[in-house]
Amino acid sequence: MCGLTGLISFSASDKISPRLQEMTDCISHRGPDGDGFWVDEKNNIGLGHRRLAIIDLSKSGEQPMWSPSKRYVMVYNGEIYNYLDLKTEFENDGHIFKGHSDTEVMLAAFEKYGIRQTLEKLSGMFIIAVFDTEDKKLILARDFLGKKPLYYGWSGNDFLFGSELKALRAHPGFEKNKINQDVAALYMRYACVPAPYCIFENINQLMPGSMIEIPLDELKNHPDVSQRTEKFWSATQMVEAGAESRKQSHDEQTIINEFSDLLKTSVKERMISDVPLGAFLSGGIDSSTIVAFMQKIAASPVKTFSVGFDVEGFNEAEFAKTVANHLGTDHHEIYLKPKDALDVIPKLP
Repeated sequence: MCGLTGLISFSASDKISPRLQEMTDCISHRGPDGDGFWVDEKNNIGLGHRRLAIIDLSKSGEQPMWSPSKRYVMVYNGEIYNYLDLKTEFENDGHIFKGHSDTEVMLAAFEKYGIRQTLEKLSGMFIIAVFDTEDKKLILARDFLGKKPLYYGWSGNDFLFGSELKALRAHPGFEKNKINQDVAALYMRYACVPAPYCIFENINQLMPGSMIEIPLDELKNHPDVSQRTEKFWSATQMVEAGAESRKQSHDEQTIINEFSDLLKTSVKERMISDVPLGAFLSGGIDSSTIVAFMQKIAASPVKTFSVGFDVEGFNEAEFAKTVANHLGTDHHEIYLKPKDALDVIPKLP
């Protein structure tokens, strides 16, 4: 899962390291495998990272990570599914990587293509925070469909950003009682707070498929950073491109084969891992289809997991067991009792 935090302080007398440590510690649950920090006291900027090691478990995969020329330093949360294709391009050009993480590949791409063009090339789920040490600017970006959240905004003279509101609230100057009443109304209507809004005043969520690029000199004036948001990916354009392609005549079997190939590729890319992985299986169409492709690709039986309930009409575990037996997976079941739900309530806040 991983998590990132960061701040830029315009309070000249304050040291940012203790605040960055506290903000990063607050999301340790997102990355139990270690933490990392980068602080530039001259520019009063710091980046923090909590690591859940999935690809490249060595120190070569630790963050914050530098680009080859030391121009960019980055913290990142997510997974880039096509990073091996990008890596092959670089290796064919003679580039030598220190490790085999997708983070290192992304940073190499930033230097070759620039940040925006690299984002357009990626296939994955991610949020990134990059500091350009040459142009002295901060770049924040969020994946195409917004699978990973990224919050940002002001707390007094400090500009904060992070994977969770917990990280921002850990800042000693954060005004926890300043609730945005208009956004509270949205929550009552939708049972969630949709991007770009946030329940707290002066804080926003970065929109999916978007990036913010802002020089430190401009940030000193406490601008409304949300006005700097720009799209690097558009769902509308994807739909229009799909509509255009449908004008070509294809027979039904060709379409089925193409869809099957695309789905198989997607599943295969998401199975790249240096640690064991499995799948939640409900027995429904979606999870059953994905597990079927996983089982087809994997060299050994895929581990599948289902959660069952002793309540008729709510228990999907029996359907999952049927699919697991049919596919031959290494299947595991957990049955939850009412007490299990009650026991977790104190932990939710």
